Amino acid sequence: MENRIVVGGVLIHHGRVLAARRSAPAEVAGRWEFPGGKAEPGETQQQALERELFEELGVRARAVGRLPGEWPIRAGLVLRIWSAELLEGEPEPLEDHSEVRWLGPDELSAVDWLEHDREVLPEVARLLAAG
Repeated sequence: MENRIVVGGVLIHHGRVLAARRSAPAEVAGRWEFPGGKAEPGETQQQALERELFEELGVRARAVGRLPGEWPIRAGLVLRIWSAELLEGEPEPLEDHSEVRWLGPDELSAVDWLEHDREVLPEVARLLAAG
């Protein structure tokens, strides 16, 4: 059976990246992540990310490029993280999150990231530095 893809979005705007604090499920509540969700059948990863960012945060964004690596979340689910640019809207925690925060390059370690999101922070720092 093929793994189902979960997309996470490194949403970058004005040299900062968006972090979202999970409100559910209980085992990850209070930890921070790059928001996203599961790709639906027939959807590209880019389409899934853009849809999830709209559903979870109320923003329009464009998927730009996939970051290196992938992370198994649980049996049958694999996380892939993409960079994205904010096109319109101000992110709000609509679903699955209790708070969102824009972080600059020197603030990336200021929140308690989920492990797989923490692993991409060096790449995120590189993207922020590249402007």
